[in-house]
Formats: sequence, C-alpha cells, structure tokens
Amino acid sequence: MSNLIIENVSHSYGPKKVLNEVNLRVGAGQVVALVGPSGCGKSTLLRAVLGTHPPTEGQVLVGGNQVERPTRDVGIVYQHYSLYEFLTARQNVAFGLLLDQTSTPYRVFQYFSWRKLRKQHLEQADEFLKKVGLHAARDLYPSEMSGGMRQRVAIAQALIMEPRILLLDEPFGALDEATREELQLMLLKLYAENVRAREEDRVPPYTVIIVTHELNEALFVSDRVVGLSQYHNDGANGATIVYDRAAPIFAPDQPKDVTRFVEQKEELISCVFSPSFQKDHRKFITFWAQHEKQPVETKV
Repeated sequence: MSNLIIENVSHSYGPKKVLNEVNLRVGAGQVVALVGPSGCGKSTLLRAVLGTHPPTEGQVLVGGNQVERPTRDVGIVYQHYSLYEFLTARQNVAFGLLLDQTSTPYRVFQYFSWRKLRKQHLEQADEFLKKVGLHAARDLYPSEMSGGMRQRVAIAQALIMEPRILLLDEPFGALDEATREELQLMLLKLYAENVRAREEDRVPPYTVIIVTHELNEALFVSDRVVGLSQYHNDGANGATIVYDRAAPIFAPDQPKDVTRFVEQKEELISCVFSPSFQKDHRKFITFWAQHEKQPVETKV
C-alpha cells in the first residue's frame, strides 16, 4: 500500500530549474530519511507534498488523491516550531482538533456539547503527549519548556491529526546532542508501533519523511534513505533521486551501533554529495528490490 506517490515531478523558479523528474513511492508505515546537498531542492519537494507549492510538472498523490493544496492528509513539523504561548502543552496539541471539528457558533450556542467534545480532545492530546514522552509536562506553557520539549509538543500536535504522511523538516537541527538523541529514540518508538500494527494485520499508523543533513541520524532513525542530488548526468535541469536504499533497523532498546552503517554512510557521501562521482546513479536506487527480498517489518 502506497501512502505517497511522486510521479515525474519537476519544479522551476523562473528560469532556475530545481527538481528534475523526481519519482518516489512511499509505503504505509515507512520512515524515510531524505538527504542531499544544500540547495538541491529538499524543501521544495516537501512543499510539493504538503501542497503549498504544487510542482511545475508531474503530480503528487497522497492516499490516491492528487495534492493541489494543504489538507489533513499531510502534516509537517519545521525546525522552528510554532506553539501558542498562551496555551498549555495539552491545549496546544488539542488545538488542531478544535479548528477541525468545531466552529465559533457551535462553541457558543451548543456550549454543553462543546464542553463534552473538548474533554475528549484533551484526553486525546494526553495520549499523544504520552507517545512523545511529555505526559508529565502536559500542563506547562511553552515558556516553561526546553527546546526539546517544545519540539515534542509540535510533533504531537501534528500526530493527533492522524495525517497519512508526516513531514519533518530538519526537526532536530537546533537542539543539543543529548536532546536530539532523545527525539531520535522517540521516532524509533513510533516505528516500533508500525511493526506491531503489521504483526496484527493493521495499517501502520505513522508514515514519516524526515529531512536531515546529519547522515548518522538519517541512517539511525529510518528504514530507508533517499538521496536527492543535482550531481547526476542531467543535473543542469535540476536535482533528482540518485539514491534509494534500505537502512539498518534499530529497535528503541538497542544501542546506537554506528558500525552497522559506516559503509553505507560512505556510499551516501560519494553518491549523493560528490560532484565528481560517477554520473549515472541508477544502480543505487534499489529499495523496492531489497524490500521484496527482505520485508521491512521482519528486520527489527
């Protein structure tokens, strides 16, 4: 089952060509790390998936529907998160449900029904704060939280809307190393929930695309690494996908053993980031062939 299909997507800003016939298919429950050189169009591709900047050519499909504008099907968390300073953590997380499921007249003229629904929203917010390890801080205001705590709230805020695709755009870039590792473990726990869902013949709940410039992080938190690069044989017309391979899978309780991906990291550096590497990278687009031989869910 594919949650996301990107078909022949190209994008230009005036005469500047940024994306060049990008094709990508992401299955339900996959955690995909998107990496690439600065200026290769990673954010442009994310905005095409989000629906704020439809591509010049090609199409993006989420859940079988063409993306032409922002919808609930795609959520996003940016590096510079935005929370309402006058709301607590749980109120911030529940705020999207308020906007989606109620209106001002409803809250005014059906006050008692609204109070009952509001209680449900806050209970749902508590559940998602548990997922990101912040239930004990649910009554804190943003000014009382650390940067890592605020980023967890922003992720819970996106997850509660149950998007088909969750986009994380350099979400941990501004955090210290210890906090960053805590949030990486949080992603591994979400992936573990996907594994359990598959084992129970349920649709995995979390499909994630994370943009990161940190290759160790990309290989640690994902089950698949995609490289977008302008360094290919038609790079004058924009960046395209030059790398797509399975990543080693880590369970949340496993130590972070970087030796498991040293060789793949070197391969990524050469293939995606080196202007002088071979120009035809098609041999590095092998994820679905690997996936058929060794299903992702059996690797944890």
